[in-house]
Amino acid sequence: MLKTLKPSEIASYCDVHQRTVSRWINAGDLKGHKLTGRGNYRVQVIDFIDFLVRNKMPVPQSLSHKPQVLIIDDEANVRSAIRRVLKRSGFDVVEAAGGFEAGTLMHQRKPELITVDLSMPGLSGIEVIRFIRSCEEFKDIKVLVISGMPETQLIDAVNAGADGYICKPFSNDTLINRVNILFGENRILLGV
Repeated sequence: MLKTLKPSEIASYCDVHQRTVSRWINAGDLKGHKLTGRGNYRVQVIDFIDFLVRNKMPVPQSLSHKPQVLIIDDEANVRSAIRRVLKRSGFDVVEAAGGFEAGTLMHQRKPELITVDLSMPGLSGIEVIRFIRSCEEFKDIKVLVISGMPETQLIDAVNAGADGYICKPFSNDTLINRVNILFGENRILLGV
């Protein structure tokens, strides 16, 4: 998914001439960024979507995809904190209180990212990670461990197949930065 758009791409979406898009940018109606040394503009997807919404124009479905995240943690307050941060950043979030419930939701929702605590009743976070990595249909899911366990166990989770970890307690900025890093170029920037 694209992170930025050229004025010509925006013109195509809006069915207008490219000069019209340049006028929107120059007038400050559409937030654009000049490329250093070239003078060409680029517009972040989130800014283009904001422009469309403010002007009561339809948002193309190809731009409005919200990445799916599954939060697995037995503590409701932790799930709630993670959910708030991710929803504000444009993610579609679903929650599970344990590994068994998570398995069902993975099949139903096909998340692109899973956050998982290591210390849970029933299936541990490590067992959930091993299950995800053993299933062909889930092999591309990013896994972020969010746990208060000692760092040696967090490293064990990475060795089991997690893509990274965050120690509890964590800051909102740390969480969203790590999630954006895991999504890399596939992260579509939607949000408030």
